[in-house]
Amino acid sequence: MSIKTTADGSKTVFSETFQECYHSINGAVTESMHVFIDAGYRACDKDSISIFEVGFGTGLNAYLTYLEAKKHNIGVNYHAIEMFPLEDFLIAMLDYPEFLSTDMDAFRVFHDSTWNKTVMVSSNFSFKKIKSDLLKIDFTEKYDLVYFDAFSPNQQPELWTEFVFKKLFDQMNSGGILTTYCAKGDVRRTLNKVGFTVERLPGPPGKHEMLRARKG
Repeated sequence: MSIKTTADGSKTVFSETFQECYHSINGAVTESMHVFIDAGYRACDKDSISIFEVGFGTGLNAYLTYLEAKKHNIGVNYHAIEMFPLEDFLIAMLDYPEFLSTDMDAFRVFHDSTWNKTVMVSSNFSFKKIKSDLLKIDFTEKYDLVYFDAFSPNQQPELWTEFVFKKLFDQMNSGGILTTYCAKGDVRRTLNKVGFTVERLPGPPGKHEMLRARKG
């Protein structure tokens, strides 16, 4: 694992195991804002949102969601699953609070919290990071929004399957949204097959398109 600076000045992590960066080299924060906040979180017209993230990684998506919820006083229940947690020395090198000129303490809460235990990041933001395998997890809650941020289908093909997308579809509330940076045709067709209505949206810098899927 190593740290890389992306085109917008924010940092990401490169995984030697998967031979991919956790975010786009064209801008880590820019990509996360575009794919998950703009196309996902801001598309949920609710006063309270339950979110499930596939791939906690650097914690950037959770942190950006926290900042948005704080800004608009929206209640959020956020669960994130991760099989390969980052080492502490890498987390210490991530500069998202400084880059965004925001609160370092909240960012640390996401990483310092105990696995598989719910914590209150703020009065309106509950968070639980789950160390588990998405293929085996037994869900206990329903979700309004899914951030699908696994490594690419080339590197983690087992997560981009009909089995996984059906599993997520069944755990989402009616009207729920799933967003992902990936726009591959076979991913779009699989999402359609399990019941989602899928839109192709303009992608973040460096990508022509992304996908947003809705249930019902």
